[in-house]
Amino acid sequence: MSARKGSQGSQRARSRATARPAGGDAQLNAARELLAAVLRFDAPADAVVSRHFRAHPQLGQRDRHVLAETVYQVVRQLRLWRELAQGAPVAPDLALLALGWQGDVARLGDALAAWREQTLARDLAKLPAALRYSLPDWLAQALAGDGFDALAASLLQPAPLDLRVNVLKATRDEALQRLRADGIDAQPTPLSPWGLRVHGKPALQHAGAFVDGWVEVQDEGSQLLALLLAPRRGEMVADFCAGAGGKTLALGAMMRNSGRLYAFDTAAHRLDKLRPRLARSGLSNVYPVVIAHERDDRVRRLAGKLDRVLVDAPCSGTGTLRRNPDLKWRLHGDEIARLAEQQGAILRAAAQLVKPGGRLVYATCSLLRAENQDVVDAFVAAQPGWRVLDAGALLAQQQLALSAPSPMLELRPERDATDGFFAAVLQRE
Repeated sequence: MSARKGSQGSQRARSRATARPAGGDAQLNAARELLAAVLRFDAPADAVVSRHFRAHPQLGQRDRHVLAETVYQVVRQLRLWRELAQGAPVAPDLALLALGWQGDVARLGDALAAWREQTLARDLAKLPAALRYSLPDWLAQALAGDGFDALAASLLQPAPLDLRVNVLKATRDEALQRLRADGIDAQPTPLSPWGLRVHGKPALQHAGAFVDGWVEVQDEGSQLLALLLAPRRGEMVADFCAGAGGKTLALGAMMRNSGRLYAFDTAAHRLDKLRPRLARSGLSNVYPVVIAHERDDRVRRLAGKLDRVLVDAPCSGTGTLRRNPDLKWRLHGDEIARLAEQQGAILRAAAQLVKPGGRLVYATCSLLRAENQDVVDAFVAAQPGWRVLDAGALLAQQQLALSAPSPMLELRPERDATDGFFAAVLQRE
């Protein structure tokens, strides 16, 4: 090797060394370990983060906050930042963490902090839209249309924490005052009459209002589904895909703890999460039922007997990308057709439970037409005796004014400050 080449190699080595955090910062190293686990995308990010923190009890609350917020920020911007990180003076994972760092920037070291500041200030306007907004190509194409830029930009922002007040135990004002007494800052939501939006990320699980069942975590958009179904006292109602039961609890409260409310789901572990929430709520009219599939005999025995049925169908979850940004990297475009087929089958099975004159609400937390309007249109075309009611008009009757009312409910994060939700209200003649 020539002296000149040796000198150049030494200069490059010195340059990379000065870019690294001095001494190998412990918080950065912990973040690298967590990021590597999340970016395997073999499980939902929130589950990976929770499992990691349980395995590392030495991490304090502040460290956990910095690590989690940094990793989520990287996952949101992953495609763009991988592109930008190609010119970084450090290893790719450190570059990603630097761009998303939510802690003390001084931990990065002078050289890396300067690169971070310069990189984040770059003009990205000429980059392809899918890259600029860190979306897979297939998803950017599916969301393309009027308002795409505002929607795509909103999906890069973290979602707020919304609560639903349990009206069996408290009014919204009472719950608000109790939260504030515990040092939790919240404000009434603009759409749901039961909603409270919390500022920051407080330790809600220790708040008296939560422990005593006065409030439950539920996005404001999700709360509107119960208002569309509008169950009454004494009715027979089913939450057909109940999951952990957030909407089940809202329906039970609307029924004033009367009648009979079935919470169906095919996963016992999801319904297990409902049980402690049910105990806090004070509801006694809810009957959790694990079913094998949508045609289970326990479902078929109720054919034609129910007044109202909610179908919050399994879906892509694209409306929740602010909360679950890893979904866009774990989901593939060819799965949407399979999901739509499953959604149609679930909708047809659930519809058989509804008595003449009864109501069914089909909903998803998806932004994709293939899972929403297309599923409903196919159902109505193939099932005589069903008609679509005007969702916007039904909410207006309850003094809820949407910014963009329509026959089928379409909530969008950039416009409504909720998760992306779709709902169609169907009535059996």
